[in-house]
This record gives sequence, C-alpha cells and structure tokens, in this order.
Amino acid sequence: MSSIQQCNPGSLYVVATPIGNLADITERALATLKSVDLILAEDTRVTQNLLSRFHLHQKTMAYHAHSDNAKDDAIIQRLQQGESIALVSDAGTPLISDPGFPLVQKAIQAGIRLTPIPGACALIAALCASGLPTHHFYFEGFLPNKSVARRTRLEALSSQAGTLIFYEAPHRILETLEDSIAVLGHHREAVLAREVTKVFETFLRGTLLDVKNQVQADSNQQRGECILLIAGATADNDIHFEKALVLAKRLREALPLKQACDIAANTFDVSKRDLYNRIVEEEK
Repeated sequence: MSSIQQCNPGSLYVVATPIGNLADITERALATLKSVDLILAEDTRVTQNLLSRFHLHQKTMAYHAHSDNAKDDAIIQRLQQGESIALVSDAGTPLISDPGFPLVQKAIQAGIRLTPIPGACALIAALCASGLPTHHFYFEGFLPNKSVARRTRLEALSSQAGTLIFYEAPHRILETLEDSIAVLGHHREAVLAREVTKVFETFLRGTLLDVKNQVQADSNQQRGECILLIAGATADNDIHFEKALVLAKRLREALPLKQACDIAANTFDVSKRDLYNRIVEEEK
C-alpha cells in the first residue's frame, strides 16, 4: 500500500467493495479508504463493519437512494473546498443498481475530479462463471415487482441477442422464473447465481424450467443475493416463432384465436402474448 499515492484534494473516488468475501477488496481500495477525508456509505453500519475488519477509522456519512439534492449540494461544496471523498455502496461497485448517479453527475458538472477504484461487481462475477455467452450481454438490474409489469418488461427484452442479467430479491425469484417461462419459453438456457463469493455460493444451471424446478424443490435457493442470467434470443427462437405462427393460423380455422395461440405457443415454446399480438397486428 505504501507505493500507492495519497488521495488528491477535492476529488471524488467511486470505490468498489467486496460483494461477500472480504478478501476480495483491493489494495488500492484500502489505500483510498484510508486516505480520504470522508466516506459516503449506503448504510454506515455495513461500511463500519468493513472498515473495522481492516482497522480503518475514517469518518462516514450516510448516502443512499433517499438522499436529497441538499445533501448532494453539501457534498459538492465540501469537494470544492478541497476535501477528498469516497463513495461506496453496501457491496460491489457503486451506481450499479445502487445509489450515486445524481451525485456523480453533479460532480462532473461542477468540474470535480472523479476517480474510479475498480473491484468486485456481482453481475460480472456471475456472468463469468455462468457458462452463458459473455461477448454480448444486457444488464437490466431489478425487474418490476408486480407480475404484469414484469412480464411486459420481459417481453420488451425477449428479442435481445445478448445474455440477459437480472438482480432479484430472493422472495420474488420463483415468481420471476415463472414469468420468464411464460414470456420467453421454458427451453431458454438459464443460470441462477446465488450468494456469489459467499459461503453458500451456488450456481443452478439448465433450462428456465429446470432452474425453476430446482428452486421450487429447495427453499434454500430462495434465500440470499440472487442473480438470474438467461440466454439471449437466437435464430432458433425466430424459427420456432414462425413455425408457431403458421400452426396458430391453421388452428384458428377451427378454434378461437386465444386457444389457437395457446396450443401453438406451447408446442413450439414461444410467447403466447407475442404470438397473439402478431396475428392481431397482421389482421388490422
């Protein structure tokens, strides 16, 4: 740590902290947290535990999703007066589904020097060990809490070619898997990464249906920090949809549209709603 320079006055440091295993903290992060005048913490109690583990005694101040503009302005003023300040979240990289974006924007507008101190990030750790394609991916963060809104958002993402990555609360993971199956089909490859870097780290792999069945069979899989990764759309998805479309149109000659779409969608494992909407749109 002695080879790492002291923090620059009037600078804001965006510091990544471990997502579970405290051994993952970087030497540079520790040196930065040791040198700054103030640490902005999502939850000061969580950050104090981290600081105590490494025998650091810097001042902390709460900065979270409910912090208002007045607090942002006060922080900017302190930076302009020459203080060096670190921004951390409870775990991982700040701003990634965590607070900090408004402050960073204001700091840039005020001409404050920003320095990222990279480190752990849950979505990247999960992606690298998932076995799903890593060359293209789309990070959504948290899906909506309610099923209708969640399915609507999943439909909007259904044609994304890259691996889809979601953070999810453990008490909603089963519902989210069920909605994902309803919208994307049960054959899509998926991985549920849980408690990454922690003692009970697990990776459940298989189709969406396989993962849902594993979660349903083991209540322990509905605990802790959850990251859901789903394979992106492929040419095969498009082919299956076109085949389902042909079948639905044939079935409609003898059945109501909704029933025809249900049968075709289940046969080729595609979205019933997408199929229904496509036929309705074509018939306008």
